[in-house]
Amino acid sequence: MEKAKVYFDDFRAPVGTSVLKKLDRLIRKAGMEEMDFQRKLVAIKMHFGEPGNLTFLRPNYAKVVADMVKELGGVPFLTDCNTLYAGRRKNALEHLDAAYENGFSPLSTGCQIVIGDGLRGTDDVEVPVRGGAYIQTAKIGRAVMDADVFISLTHFKGHEATGFGGAIKNIGMGCGSRRGKMEQHAAGKPRVSRRRCVGCRVCSHHCGQNAISYGEDKRAAIDYEKCVGCGRCIGVCNFDAIFSPDDSANGELNRKMAEYAKAVVDGRPAFHISLVQDISPYCDCHGESDIPILPDVGMFASFDPVALDQACVDACLKLDPIPGSLLDQRMHEEGFVDQHDHFCNTTPDTEWKSCLEHAEKIGLGSRDYELIRL
Repeated sequence: MEKAKVYFDDFRAPVGTSVLKKLDRLIRKAGMEEMDFQRKLVAIKMHFGEPGNLTFLRPNYAKVVADMVKELGGVPFLTDCNTLYAGRRKNALEHLDAAYENGFSPLSTGCQIVIGDGLRGTDDVEVPVRGGAYIQTAKIGRAVMDADVFISLTHFKGHEATGFGGAIKNIGMGCGSRRGKMEQHAAGKPRVSRRRCVGCRVCSHHCGQNAISYGEDKRAAIDYEKCVGCGRCIGVCNFDAIFSPDDSANGELNRKMAEYAKAVVDGRPAFHISLVQDISPYCDCHGESDIPILPDVGMFASFDPVALDQACVDACLKLDPIPGSLLDQRMHEEGFVDQHDHFCNTTPDTEWKSCLEHAEKIGLGSRDYELIRL
């Protein structure tokens, strides 16, 4: 079988060129301009960033993609679905306000913004998952599925539950409606180490389900009737007091995410772009952004989202950690156990291989790729 082709270019921009021109060249070389966009509605799935976070992709990148779609006769729109957790993107009105605040508008991007699952995150479509082992019908934002062509534009970074956030996460988790996100997250629910909890209440401020309360000892307690297992409290705890007791929980989340991604792209033209820069330790859903754990790598593009994620993670694992970053801090902590993986060393309770393995198994793509450098 022929290897999947992944195209790559770095972020170097000598005098007379620009990173945006290089992105345009990359996606043309990777085959995007050969797609049929004529009079097609084109969903460009990206993350608008939680206000306060500064590592999300700039609107300028979206404009490059949107402009090419228009040049080729298509009608593009930027899209994302509402979040499950508390924050400023949990309904369409707040989500649009957040996008505008972070610089996304028809003027800056050259196209409209449509929140994929509607006003309250309830406007979805049940899409069959061919070959799915966990999900029979994925709950995908209606606007995402109404599009004729799908493009993912991804900020590749670390993630507190899935190891890294790449194309598959941008597609699978990002295109799930609120109940779709709940379905993906619901397998594992966190526990609290009362010995480590200091009662700072940061976790409760970030819980979208009001599932965390405090007893007389001022230690956190989780109401499992309310908890949906999203894992956000794990990521925001500065004292490692909240953890997942089920080692298979993240693996199941990863496999469900792959099945959701397959539901989104099956049966229609799709193209995928990942920018590996500002590699923050956690998701852009956080209302803050820590310094990058690794140096910037470059831009990748492919018709295969599995090959794309594999190429991005392979490139990251060849780099040295940035001194002073969370990854560097973890590696110098007492009792550190080297997992020989930058993302797992940053957040030891995570892993990412199950996602790519399952994605390949169900036919989403291939981990075997040819890297074509421009």
